[in-house]
Amino acid sequence: MDENRHRHTVWMDDAVWDQVESRYQRDNCSTRNEFIEKAVQFYSGYLDTESADAYLPKVLADILEGKLGALGKRIGHLLFKLSVDQNLMGNVLAAGIDIDPDELRKARVRCVKEVKETNGEISFEDAVRYQKGAE
Repeated sequence: MDENRHRHTVWMDDAVWDQVESRYQRDNCSTRNEFIEKAVQFYSGYLDTESADAYLPKVLADILEGKLGALGKRIGHLLFKLSVDQNLMGNVLAAGIDIDPDELRKARVRCVKEVKETNGEISFEDAVRYQKGAE
């Protein structure tokens, strides 16, 4: 027997003891004492986290705010770059293509509908098939 282990008398309801009896082997414990010891350690850890709630959420919030702020800034830069490239492509295409303003409005309405229906999952190949009439 380990030097740090001592016998203690603990009183508990029969219903609680029945729970120990029915569950200690399910938890791969070789003895009821091992199960009870694990249960006390688990519950003590639970209580410790309740007292840490004044500290941990503040620390976690600060860390998350920093990480998410950096991510938001990076995504903002990438979206700006993408918008510039898309604007450039639109201007190049508009300079070389003669399209009726009414056709352009109809195409925009159709594109908005397609993006909503597919959650933006439209490939260039899908657009080519549509334009060639091979839906």
